[in-house]
Amino acid sequence: MAETGQDIRKARQFLQQDDLVAIPTETVYGLAGNAYSSDAVVKIFEVKNRPSFDPLIVHVPDLERVKEIITHLPEKAGMLAEAFWPGPLTLLLEKRPIIPDIVTSGLSTVAVRIPDHPLTLDLLRSLPFPLAAPSANPFGYVSPTTARHVDDQLGASIPYILDGGICHVGIESTIIGFKDDQPEVYRLGGISVEEVESVIGIVSVRRYSSAKPAAPGSLESHYAPGKKVVLAEYFSMEDSSDLNKTGLIRFKEPYPGVPIKNQTILSLSGDLKEAAKNLFSALRKMDELDVPYVIAELVPEEGLGRAINDRLRRAAAQE
Repeated sequence: MAETGQDIRKARQFLQQDDLVAIPTETVYGLAGNAYSSDAVVKIFEVKNRPSFDPLIVHVPDLERVKEIITHLPEKAGMLAEAFWPGPLTLLLEKRPIIPDIVTSGLSTVAVRIPDHPLTLDLLRSLPFPLAAPSANPFGYVSPTTARHVDDQLGASIPYILDGGICHVGIESTIIGFKDDQPEVYRLGGISVEEVESVIGIVSVRRYSSAKPAAPGSLESHYAPGKKVVLAEYFSMEDSSDLNKTGLIRFKEPYPGVPIKNQTILSLSGDLKEAAKNLFSALRKMDELDVPYVIAELVPEEGLGRAINDRLRRAAAQE
């Protein structure tokens, strides 16, 4: 078990020694290390059992620190930064050599964002280096939204968890890249496509990858619990032989015939922001149930619903 607390000085000391610390953000908890230190970054990949071809997101406290690690800021990237930072937006930008290639998996771009959490922003301001921080969970598994989630999974491998409470967005950041300064969504996330387009106009959305990803968290199979997930559109509840042994994730109302204890409702009011916040906790609850598989209902394909459905589809895309 890792030590858990709100001591920024202690977290800083570990990070300055190239140790790893779990940090809270508005999206999910991150597994953080010195982004300038290849030794620290190697530890991130080792602790998560993350493949080295999957790049990491770098976290900084303000736009001036962003400019220290990138070569230039496209006009539309600047518009998005002004509109959504601090917040659940990650930008893929051309990197300076100060960022080691291991952070970006050899790519010329670095994924960077300013998280919207007071504890982590205070920590970042106190450090002379940015933090590389993917989600604080074993690779491919459900992302953590509380300090306890982190401790349950990685507590034996890291010295300290900075406890910032429950993540209020609960789903990873939206990632946007730029080719010839034209924006493209690489990963759906905590800022909807509609919100992005209200600032910079129409954007394209890239499908996730089954090979080497161009951005963090964009592999086809990801965010999965320890048991099989089946999307409701491919499953007939009426044909199920035993509804008592069915785990069920529903959008806003229970399904009759399935025990309530085996169901999780993402938002009784049908609020997609609430549903996003509860998604990963719902997947974790399913892991704790004595059921052989999980049936997951997709939500309306609008706003944050697109990001929720993206995570459910990838949770169901297990080999």
